Amino acid sequence: MALLTEPERLTATERGEYRERWLRALVAHAYDHAPAMRERIPSRDAPLDAIRITRKDELIDLQRAAPPFGGFLGVPPADVARAFLSPGPLFDPQGLAPDYWRWAGPLRAAGFEAGMVVHCAVSYHGTPLGWMFDGALRELGCTVIPAGTGNTELQVQMLRGLAATGYVGTPSALRILYEKAAELGARDLALRRAFVAGEMLPSSLRRELQDLGPTVCQGYGTADLGALGYECLEREGMHVPTDAVVEIVDPRTGEALPSGAVGEVVATVNERTYPIIRFGTGDLALLTEEPCPCGRTGERIVRIVGRVGDAVKVRGMFVHPRQVDEVIARFPEVSRWQMVVTRDGARDLLTLRVVAAGELDATRLAQNVQDVIKVRPDVERADALADGAPKMRDLRTWE
Repeated sequence: MALLTEPERLTATERGEYRERWLRALVAHAYDHAPAMRERIPSRDAPLDAIRITRKDELIDLQRAAPPFGGFLGVPPADVARAFLSPGPLFDPQGLAPDYWRWAGPLRAAGFEAGMVVHCAVSYHGTPLGWMFDGALRELGCTVIPAGTGNTELQVQMLRGLAATGYVGTPSALRILYEKAAELGARDLALRRAFVAGEMLPSSLRRELQDLGPTVCQGYGTADLGALGYECLEREGMHVPTDAVVEIVDPRTGEALPSGAVGEVVATVNERTYPIIRFGTGDLALLTEEPCPCGRTGERIVRIVGRVGDAVKVRGMFVHPRQVDEVIARFPEVSRWQMVVTRDGARDLLTLRVVAAGELDATRLAQNVQDVIKVRPDVERADALADGAPKMRDLRTWE
């Protein structure tokens, strides 16, 4: 098992005092340097629970009103190393720190270490996940294969030819790589560790992947804030990093909920570049403070149970109804639409059902949707959609 760091061994009192110190400094910094946060903070020394929650859907409108970062940037523009457009659409800055999103600790907890060759099978283009893992792996001393997505045959060649022992990416993409390897007669991959994120990880898929060789751990985070939770090798929930505060609140009232109750994840991280304090992620989860057998003493996210509102995550990308609305507006022949998410084994399937008059160029519609949400749907014509039918239907199960 990977060695624990000193912050991971803190008692509850020590951890509370440590967080209180950086929270005080962060609140004062945000009040002084981020205009949008100043509107939400009563004073420079305000306690955390006095600060108004900023939710993801609200952030979209704030960025449109004050582009590109909605008034939340807490540093000069010269201190932004990269900028990304994430699904939503939302713009996200990357600060100058080598492990800006703080994934090195989670990867270390999952057994990644210096000298490993790690296959990074997430996109480096437009969205930040590839850069998140790349920077963290380099911080650990790993060699990174920046594979990205698609081109599965080429990816299998890289996995084998470079003898990769680690994998980071979505769980469904890892399964697809193993399937392609078997098709090519090369299923004997050398992978020992896999760290997956961006999708739900059903227990059945975890067992299937582990039967093929690697130990599979999962992480949880957002493009806006970075790492918020990670599994250790015990895999009994996701540890909350010491440099993050995760609150579980009633999504309607914002009131804090007790340990073990299901509520919305509201998160704050110790990062001054983009200090969105009390960020409402829209994810529903439950938290426990029971100790983990690994020896880490902090809270753990037991599981992510769903989403608040209409947005859903498909193949690692959040899909918001307003994004699809913007595309449908280009097709006047479409009067109504509905996205349906299902699952075939480990793969998410996305179907766009439309009610349309006359001719419909389904290929062009699918391509336009993919250009915006980064996931290509199957387009299916429907005779009608019921009044009040939700625009997003998630029919997946996770057992």
